[in-house]
Amino acid sequence: MERKMGIIITVLLVASSLLAGCTNRATVQPNITKQEEAEPSVTVTSEFPVGGTDETEIRVPDEITEIPSDYYNSAEEQGKLEELYYDTYESFSYEDKSQTLTKRAVVYVPYGYSEKEKYDVFYLMHGGWSNETTTLGMPGNESSFKNVLDHAIQNEDIRPLIVVCPTYNNTNENGQDSDSFSLAMQLTRNYHNELVNDLIPAVEGKYSTFAEGTSLDALTAARDHRGFGGFSMGSVTTWRTFEYCMDYFRYYLPMSCGTSLDDEEIWKGAEGYNPSDYFVFMMTGTSDFAYSYDNARAEAAVRSDCFTEIDNDRDGNLAYRIKEGYSHDGRASMEYTYNGMKYFFGRENNAETGGGVTVNADLIYTTDTPISDVINDPAFGDYGRLIFPVDTGYYSGDTLGDLRLTWYSNIQPDKTVEIANYLKAQAELGETIFFDIYSDAEKKADPDKEDTGLFFFKGSPGEKFAICNAGGGFAYVGAMHDSFPHALELSKKGYNAFVLIYRPGAQTACEDLARTIAFIFEHAEELEVDTSDYSLWGGSAGARMAAWLGSYGTESFGENVYPRPAAVIMQYTSLSEVTGMEPPTYICVGTSDGIANYRTMQARIDAIKSNGTDAEIEVFQGLSHGFGLGTGTVAEGWLDNAVAFWERQMNE
Repeated sequence: MERKMGIIITVLLVASSLLAGCTNRATVQPNITKQEEAEPSVTVTSEFPVGGTDETEIRVPDEITEIPSDYYNSAEEQGKLEELYYDTYESFSYEDKSQTLTKRAVVYVPYGYSEKEKYDVFYLMHGGWSNETTTLGMPGNESSFKNVLDHAIQNEDIRPLIVVCPTYNNTNENGQDSDSFSLAMQLTRNYHNELVNDLIPAVEGKYSTFAEGTSLDALTAARDHRGFGGFSMGSVTTWRTFEYCMDYFRYYLPMSCGTSLDDEEIWKGAEGYNPSDYFVFMMTGTSDFAYSYDNARAEAAVRSDCFTEIDNDRDGNLAYRIKEGYSHDGRASMEYTYNGMKYFFGRENNAETGGGVTVNADLIYTTDTPISDVINDPAFGDYGRLIFPVDTGYYSGDTLGDLRLTWYSNIQPDKTVEIANYLKAQAELGETIFFDIYSDAEKKADPDKEDTGLFFFKGSPGEKFAICNAGGGFAYVGAMHDSFPHALELSKKGYNAFVLIYRPGAQTACEDLARTIAFIFEHAEELEVDTSDYSLWGGSAGARMAAWLGSYGTESFGENVYPRPAAVIMQYTSLSEVTGMEPPTYICVGTSDGIANYRTMQARIDAIKSNGTDAEIEVFQGLSHGFGLGTGTVAEGWLDNAVAFWERQMNE
């Protein structure tokens, strides 16, 4: 499908920077090389009054524009920051209203603010590891982005508006709620209660906005003058706001949303509205780990009934722009926010024509890409053949979308494409994503070792590591469904994740895993990993490998003695033996698994617990063998629970 999104797939995994039917009407400073091919900007005419004007054009250029360098310095006409305190309720018990909280938002008030004027309002949420002071600072300690806002308004890039920086942090005053990925995900899902019932009335009851009062009807009537946006975890909050708060917001600015979400459920928030009633501006960078997520989400959006992408031929309600070379960092966050506010609330929305983003189709894998093209891609050298099972008799399908693996269910073609693109992008960047665990001499002595190796999904430098082991009945390695997805998700959470491609056979597989543990310990400094409290993960046969190495240690499989894992994470395997030497163990399985009986796994967990070792099991009704991440099933989210289990062991 030809699209004007302008895609170059180049994903650089780094830590977070700091961090259905739709049916009514409406229609720091960077130094990045600009693209060579320019295309004209796109004009979308709104049929609703926007930002106080009767007719406004939203012109979204093909290239994200850079913030002028002098904008980072103090402006002559300076707005001010104010602290706004308001009462709300603890997030998880909000409906009960049993625990009152007093929270703070940082509010930007533009230069020349007057109660006689009406102002648009933009609610701007922070990302992970942050709070309400991160983006603009606070009174007396303003950030450089506050200067950018001052200049943008002074130079008439943006109309004078009110910007509100809140926080989804809950009970922790120091913002540590934001430090936990799984907790932050839950808090962002709940945030709409506080936003609509408490924050918006507090802001728009104090400042002069287009809302004629703070009743729900008054706030709804002013939705055309209100937007919500955020970077990273703030982008997750933005999509949740789209899901739950369509009555109150017309404009949405999700920037670098580096995680999977239940998109189709989120888009149901637009039911009852015409696509012209809302506008979404997505942005990310080619070197941002969020790129693959945003790209997949944008593609899914334009396939839905809710979105039409802007191009040169028709109006639309979705713009997706990508900045070449930009990562998941503060520079990107500021620039994307500046661009979003400029095109939502521009003085006359008179954006200059931007340069086009060069499309390099050779860098893109899709569901239609032949598997053989990935295997033989020069970016992977000789190890491309190890991405898929070496024994081709254990998989079927000619393309990434058609891939099927023996003994596995719930294979997700979109995830297959995401992984293949991630690996290629990393390789194109010159990152080392594959390591040999055996020397050339060892391979010559035992040719079977030619088909082994270690794929690396890099997380935060100095963070702990996990080794993921796919199943395959000890006959083949089903990594594309049973360990690559796990490693990618772990790396998104900041952990360093490795995927082992091992030799068939229980004994040789365990020897390869023992060698892998030794390799990582021996090269920890080079790999930039913390070797304390590591974890072993596995599904089916891979789960047995993780369990055996956890119980018997590397010394039982031909290597020197290395520390045992802090946690073993297992999926769907009927291992029954309990030695008393087991590390803390998490297990998940489905009740309809005809290969791994869940009762056997429950009995093993009970036995481990009876020995005084922490152990946990999740049993999912109706699931069969090999459900992987469980995306779209009752098991969705199990990986977050497993990570929480592992983290619990780290803290003990």
